[in-house]
Amino acid sequence: MKLAHARAALTASATTIILVTFSVAGAATAGAASGSLKKVHDPRHVTGTIHGHCSYRDKSQLPDPRCTPGSIDPAVTQASIRSTICHSGYTAKVRPPESQTERFKFNIAYPAYRDPGSRRTELDHLVPLELGGSNDATNLWPETPPTPNPKDKVENALKRAVCGGRVSLAAAQNAIASDWLTAEHKLGLG
Repeated sequence: MKLAHARAALTASATTIILVTFSVAGAATAGAASGSLKKVHDPRHVTGTIHGHCSYRDKSQLPDPRCTPGSIDPAVTQASIRSTICHSGYTAKVRPPESQTERFKFNIAYPAYRDPGSRRTELDHLVPLELGGSNDATNLWPETPPTPNPKDKVENALKRAVCGGRVSLAAAQNAIASDWLTAEHKLGLG
């Protein structure tokens, strides 16, 4: 009788663990689906790493959302944009030194995205610094040429819209993180 009771308790515990794990995984998926971006405060420092293999999307114009979903600096909020992203010189204060970005590009991003080291790319912030993007690996990817690329114009247009009060910071961040090719259209800007 004791053995049967112990087995029943063990089965109930295992079922509870499975349900809790499923609930946590479901909550994480729901958060990602709602457009929430990871928050990482890392001014002037490249942080994090990329695990696994990554694949470009849309003819190499978009990063792999599993490897590079985008992330933002929690210090940049709608309330702080006048003293952060809309203030001249902000990105220079938070951009990491080239020695860090080049090391990340060659040692982490290229192997993860299976790019040859000789390929000419730009290490790009998916959510740009000028929109409050972080320097974390979740926001960095090797962007293919041309350099400068068309994404730079989109970044500038979104920053103008945010600083001009036509688009919220969060909407601009989420639109560019999900697909920079369609971000302006999604926000009614282009």
